[in-house]
Parts: sequence; C-alpha cells; structure tokens
Amino acid sequence: MPHRVDVHVGQRIRQRRWLTGMTQQRLAELVGIKFQQIQKYETGANRVSASRLWDIAEALGVDVSFFFEGLEHGEDSVKDAVKNVPDNLMGDKEAMDLIRSYYSIPEDQRRRLFELARVLSDVA
Repeated sequence: MPHRVDVHVGQRIRQRRWLTGMTQQRLAELVGIKFQQIQKYETGANRVSASRLWDIAEALGVDVSFFFEGLEHGEDSVKDAVKNVPDNLMGDKEAMDLIRSYYSIPEDQRRRLFELARVLSDVA
C-alpha cells in the first residue's frame, strides 16, 4: 500500500502537469524517463527520489516544496482546515477546469471574481 506522502506528491505532480496542459509523455521526455514511470509517480505506486523530484519540479516550473504543500502531519488538522472541501478536490476534473479557467482571466477581473465568490460563500 502506497504511503500517503507518496500519494500526495503524485497528486501534486498530476495537478501541476494538468494545469500547465502538459502530457505525461512530454513530462517524461523532459525528465528523461518513460511515461509509464510518470503514471506510477502520479498514483503513488512508485516513490519519487529526491533528484527525480528536483527534475520534475524544474520541468513543471515550480519549487520542490510545491509538491508538499497541503500535507499535514496529523489527519485531524487537515480535516479541520477544509471542512467544506471534497476529499479529492484536485482529482475532480470540474474543479481543475474551474481553476484553469480562473487563472486564464485577466488579473484585475480575477481579483473581482475572487472577492465576489468570497462574499457569496460567506467566508469573507
């Protein structure tokens, strides 16, 4: 059974790759491995070595720390922080489409949309 950290890192790899519109094949080419290995990383079936994670981060244009964001030591602290967010938000295609669309909006309009969403959700 994969370790939860490996699964989280794999999900973050898939999320970033998908948001940038990159295929598994292209990422594999940039990193110098087969696309099947990217598949295994993304599912958490295979653990990503530190040097490989460095190469993946470079290919995806993020810092290595990106892959660990949102990872907490205790399960309860994660649940408390995101009570109304579905368990597998980053695996939800609709949510990912929304995020990609959101970041394609010009910044000034995006800021106004963000403020509107906060008011409508009563989080403000």
